[in-house]
Amino acid sequence: MSPAKNVRSLAIVATIAAAAFALAGCASTTTADTASSSSAATQIAVTLNGGSQDTCELSATTAKAGPVTFTVTNKTSTAITEVELLSADRIIGEKENLAPGLSPVKFTVTLGGGNYQVYCPGAVKEMQTLVVSGQEAAAPKGGVTGLLKQGTDGYAKYVSGVLSNMTTAVANLNTAVQSGDVAQAKTEYALARPYYERIESDVDGFALPGFKATDNAGNLDYLIDMRASNLDPVVGWHGFHAIERDLWQGGAITDSTKQLSTELVSNVAKLNTLAAKLTYKPEDLANGAASLLEEVQTEKIKGEEEDFSHLDLIDFAANVEGAQQAFAFLEPGMKKIDPDLTKQVNTQFANVTTLLDKYKDPTAPGGYVTYTAALKATDAATLSQAVQALQDPLSKIAEKVATAQ
Repeated sequence: MSPAKNVRSLAIVATIAAAAFALAGCASTTTADTASSSSAATQIAVTLNGGSQDTCELSATTAKAGPVTFTVTNKTSTAITEVELLSADRIIGEKENLAPGLSPVKFTVTLGGGNYQVYCPGAVKEMQTLVVSGQEAAAPKGGVTGLLKQGTDGYAKYVSGVLSNMTTAVANLNTAVQSGDVAQAKTEYALARPYYERIESDVDGFALPGFKATDNAGNLDYLIDMRASNLDPVVGWHGFHAIERDLWQGGAITDSTKQLSTELVSNVAKLNTLAAKLTYKPEDLANGAASLLEEVQTEKIKGEEEDFSHLDLIDFAANVEGAQQAFAFLEPGMKKIDPDLTKQVNTQFANVTTLLDKYKDPTAPGGYVTYTAALKATDAATLSQAVQALQDPLSKIAEKVATAQ
């Protein structure tokens, strides 16, 4: 799902709750083109443009039920680097790393009748409604357990998409590092970081073949995401934060930086392969969401994650988004199990999102202001309180879904 996503999709919870957003870049409702063959996909073009205001224009705001192909072209926008298709709170299709001038990219999804949202973070109006007419999507079957099973299956696809996008983003970072361009490498670093943070609780237990997870020399979480504060002196420093140190503290790309970057690309590819076979139980999603919020409280709010770049708010937003996505896939079942608790969790997600909105900066790499010592001193307590208010009801979800009948 997306660069800290230049302006991260933490806006999802708040914006989707108000589904009647004005259409961005479209003055009137138009209908998508459908090829003459009834089996052909409906075609919708999404065009991104920069200027005094960055826009995300849809060639159509209505479509017929069935396969729909979105062709995304970033002509000149530097603020918009991704496009997402949302159904309720769930990301069901997306394209990221959309640098201006690159060839158009496509994704195809099969949609039932109903309202969907096209989300373009960084656009002057970020959310647009797509109305799909025709047969409604089939209602989930199998009662609560069936709903939860659908949720875990959908979440597995979400994780797979995040891993795929992380692979691309890390490759972009490596290209900048190998070229010796410090400024571009800093930008690509900010865009690559959120992917791991969205799904860290799902993928932090993998080890390379021949190693135990307790052996840092083969623990992929250590090799990809270890911080200076917890280094293993035998294994040494690897991964994102070693590169961060060189870019911000050293201010230069050395041969060692290039080697670290090449190694990061390799380890992310290995993680992608190992995690491709992941399956989930409903409680895994709930526990993972809770774990991501614990990451926020113990690392991000304290400013201990991005010790050199101080991009902690990007990671903060990514952790919260990952938790929100895990809950969103459980939500249909949770509405049957405990509608009041479900509403409470959604309310607190929206509160955290609203609070994070004040720190957005579309001109900054990753879309958020730097988490300076002064900002931490004045705002950390408020941020922590908001996250705690979300953690409390969210912590009750795992037991409820694990014991659902």
